[in-house]
Amino acid sequence: MKKKLLTLFRILPVAAVLAVASCTSYKTVPYMMNSQEVNLDSSAVLYEARIMPKDELTITVNCPEDAEAVVPFNLTTTPAVGAGRSQLTSQPTLQTFLVTNDGTINYPILGRLKVGGMTANEVEDMIASKIEGTYLKTRPVVTVRLSNYKIYVLGEVNSPGTFTVPSEKVSIYGALSLAKDMTIYGRRDNVKLIREDSTGQKSIHELNLNDANIINSPYFYLQQNDVLYVTPNKTKSKNSDIGSSTSYWVSSISILVSIASLVVNILR
Repeated sequence: MKKKLLTLFRILPVAAVLAVASCTSYKTVPYMMNSQEVNLDSSAVLYEARIMPKDELTITVNCPEDAEAVVPFNLTTTPAVGAGRSQLTSQPTLQTFLVTNDGTINYPILGRLKVGGMTANEVEDMIASKIEGTYLKTRPVVTVRLSNYKIYVLGEVNSPGTFTVPSEKVSIYGALSLAKDMTIYGRRDNVKLIREDSTGQKSIHELNLNDANIINSPYFYLQQNDVLYVTPNKTKSKNSDIGSSTSYWVSSISILVSIASLVVNILR
């Protein structure tokens, strides 16, 4: 009897740890569970990013027929490296144009241009039409790119951080892939998207990535400077207390086991 009692007390700490672990189990489910039920007709929309305040634009103007005439439209900068006499200059790079809060840029020769709310293609057409006829006889080739198209992925992902998107187009799932997907503790049914519009108004949207209808959502594609936050599930929340609560219970049970062992040894 004494031997059985001692054995029972010895296995209590193990049982306590297993009990805590079993309580933290939480069923995870895959993305887009109901994919066969989604109406894909409404998803046939090509996304184009809209220019917003604080975007940085890289603009190039080319005209093979008159290459010298377009030089003033292609401003370059030559950054210096080092200090004092040891300064060196690196290769010239195209100057970027910062979009102001009122949605304008100060472009050479043409002056102040309203670009806020426009797509890159629309700005290309606008600049080309302003140059053609007045400064060039033929229509130039204008290329506009957003050089600081960034998104932020935080929370329960394997590699949170800031990501630059050169294609100017990324979906929610694309953003998660940049962050190396969610951890096992991330809630697929409660992903928060924090967005700021062109007026500075912030909004928070809760997205359910278990639902395949997310592909028809206006938030399926991320805008520049969007913040994607993956909230932790119940397991993560409970595990956050394991370091304190479990240690407390294991320590308490260990003391009881020691007392029980002492009692058994005395009664022998």
